[in-house]
Amino acid sequence: MDQLDALREIVGASQVLTGADAQAFAVDWRGRYSGRALAAVRPASTGEVAAVVRHCAQAGIPLVPQGGNTGLCGGATPDASGRALILLLQRLNRIRGIDTANDSMEVEAGCILQAVQQAARDAGRLFPLSLAAEGSCTIGGNLATNAGGTQVLRYGSMRELTLGLEVVTAQGEVWHGLRGLRKDNSGYDLRDLFIGSEGTLGVITAATLKLYPLPVAQCTALLALDSIEAAIDLLARARAGFAASLTAFELMAGNCLHTVVRCFPQQQLPFDGPSAKLPWYALLEVSDSESEAHARARFEAVVGAAIEAGCVKDAVIAESVAQSRALWHLRESIPLAEKEAGKSIKHDISIPVSRMAEFVRDTSAALQAAFPGIELVIFGHLGDGNLHYNVACGANWSEDQLLARQDDIFALVHARVHAAGGSISAEHGVGQLKRELLSRYKDPAEMTLMHRIKAALDPQGIMNPGKVLA
Repeated sequence: MDQLDALREIVGASQVLTGADAQAFAVDWRGRYSGRALAAVRPASTGEVAAVVRHCAQAGIPLVPQGGNTGLCGGATPDASGRALILLLQRLNRIRGIDTANDSMEVEAGCILQAVQQAARDAGRLFPLSLAAEGSCTIGGNLATNAGGTQVLRYGSMRELTLGLEVVTAQGEVWHGLRGLRKDNSGYDLRDLFIGSEGTLGVITAATLKLYPLPVAQCTALLALDSIEAAIDLLARARAGFAASLTAFELMAGNCLHTVVRCFPQQQLPFDGPSAKLPWYALLEVSDSESEAHARARFEAVVGAAIEAGCVKDAVIAESVAQSRALWHLRESIPLAEKEAGKSIKHDISIPVSRMAEFVRDTSAALQAAFPGIELVIFGHLGDGNLHYNVACGANWSEDQLLARQDDIFALVHARVHAAGGSISAEHGVGQLKRELLSRYKDPAEMTLMHRIKAALDPQGIMNPGKVLA
């Protein structure tokens, strides 16, 4: 029996894809990474995942787990050898249960994030992870990259939102760690080890997630600013005025929103005149547990004080759920507009908020001096110090010319991130894109420990080879 026949015995003949059917999953969604696969396999249960992994371990077949394939660092794309098996987890899509008394839910890794959000909402609860790809990304991918999204400021990233995991190890064993406990100090924290490991240590098949009360009211506003320093000032005012009620604080350069409007004419920037031409905008959201009136009064007081102080130049406060969604749609459309406009060099960085204005000002000037005519596409989650600091072609560069200078641009930006005490990966992971860069910016002892963990948990090196560690 050949390898593919053995896999068909495990998952069924129709769930083993080969040729062009498998190749469709061997390219990342941005078109930056393309590989070849032995096949793509679609197990329907944790037991089938374990059986596939056991077979691959015995045969020495590399495995590349894949969820919604919405990643930005090539973490779910096989190499060009054609030896690897793509492990598709979309069929593991059951919501196994919701415990409202414990404020938790148990879901499988192939569940679409939006479906998990809706299931929580139907139970009168909130699952707060929110990001632009929520209609297609999966919980397994969110866990594999420790996704953050727009509400990290209030609720934290996936590590903070996860109570327990179910994992298939590199040997095909199943770790049943789906405990819904908020306190469990009974040994090493394996949960946090697998979250963020990008499938290089094992395959996450299910998770127990934290739930929260649904807010009684939410207020959203888009604010126009004349500098990034004003944005930092506004963030401090919002934190002081709203405390834990501040659930999102997004920063966007003006050209980001103008690109959205140009690429998607059905969307409009809700400002006229000079306010439509300012260099920065902030999107704020506040969640309130009391009432709509309380939320609105508090919101208007803080925003009004910021306007009077000259920190904010103009403001649009959503008057309805539809207007709030329209403002968020502008923000969430930036990555899609970027893709529509052409390939770019992406940086997913985190920096202490206190050093953000200096970093953006000085790094932008250095990039323009070194690469005249490039366009900077800057947006992200200022509230938790995470910016997507991207470099696009602008008027003077072709895609090929820009991508040929990627290493030089990375070196300039990442050196400045490191000097500012930041990280070169905030929420997108490492994947292939930043694999060679880690050793430049991480402590040597830290790299040694990471290699030891990989060798201990995956001694054959079959779990998502070529990702995270070189």
